[in-house]
Amino acid sequence: MIKFQRLPSGSGLPLPSRATLGSAGLDLRASHAVFIPMRDRALVGTGFSVEIPEGHVGHIRPRSGLALKEGLVAFGGTIDSDYRGELKVLLFNWSQNCLQIEHGDRIAQIVIAPVSMFDAIEIEPEFSTETSRGNGGFGSTGTA
Repeated sequence: MIKFQRLPSGSGLPLPSRATLGSAGLDLRASHAVFIPMRDRALVGTGFSVEIPEGHVGHIRPRSGLALKEGLVAFGGTIDSDYRGELKVLLFNWSQNCLQIEHGDRIAQIVIAPVSMFDAIEIEPEFSTETSRGNGGFGSTGTA
């Protein structure tokens, strides 16, 4: 179970929930109406805060149907286990049309996942293990 706290702006909204039993994410809804011009962005509250268990993280993810049909994409956010403020979603309107989001519209989803916690250390001069990939990046694994 994940604990959500309803904020005053969440009045009238359902608790975040899965659309189906197999859904990995819980749908988040807009706590207020907002107009998003084409090729612009808006930060939209959800009306809830969440208590993510220690050792876990919340990932804000887009709803694929909104991205496909409306060109509305939620930028991925990371919700740490020690954050207790309102969940907010950064929405970007990629479409050629202005979009109107209404109170209660499903705008994104949150996926809760375990996370490995590590501290950074500096090493000199090399890593302890070499790999076949080495420092190849951006498309380097697609070359034969």
